[in-house]
Amino acid sequence: MNSANWQPTPAALASDGALLHTVEAIYLDRYRRHFAGTLNANPQLPVETRALRRIGPWRLFLLLTPWMMARLLFHDRTAPIDITAECSTAARAQGGDIGPAIAFALLESTQKGHLNYHPQLGHYVLQPLVLSMDRYADADAVFTAWDAVIKTRDENMKRKQLHCPMQAEISRREFLSGRREAR
Repeated sequence: MNSANWQPTPAALASDGALLHTVEAIYLDRYRRHFAGTLNANPQLPVETRALRRIGPWRLFLLLTPWMMARLLFHDRTAPIDITAECSTAARAQGGDIGPAIAFALLESTQKGHLNYHPQLGHYVLQPLVLSMDRYADADAVFTAWDAVIKTRDENMKRKQLHCPMQAEISRREFLSGRREAR
């Protein structure tokens, strides 16, 4: 089976603002229903999105929740990801945060993530970045810590003379200041 079973992002979410708002509403609802009061959730943290980027037909951004920080990737059309019958069924049935593991090509490199599906969002890829949120006092603390990870990665890439286009356009001010106006 191939990517013909990919359910693209609905046309109603073609604007970046509509997509971000819908993702935040869905994950806030998920928090209230499944994670509020659990040990792996930090009630001091909000549900918010930051650092939206377009890379070809992909829209990707960071999602902060009380239980994780992740990168979400949405394809404007049918993503070039093979969705097996098992993977499609598991992603639809699970409806949770982390669907089946997949690998896909983006910017001439192989990326790994988890295939997710939501009726309001279609299929999308989730790449978990931080799963232990209890040590952070607020959203700024999470993003400050993640900024340190990015700086270390950038220094290592510079030293090795590598380039990472997925992060290159994100300015430090934009990253730390919160939501960016959608283009």
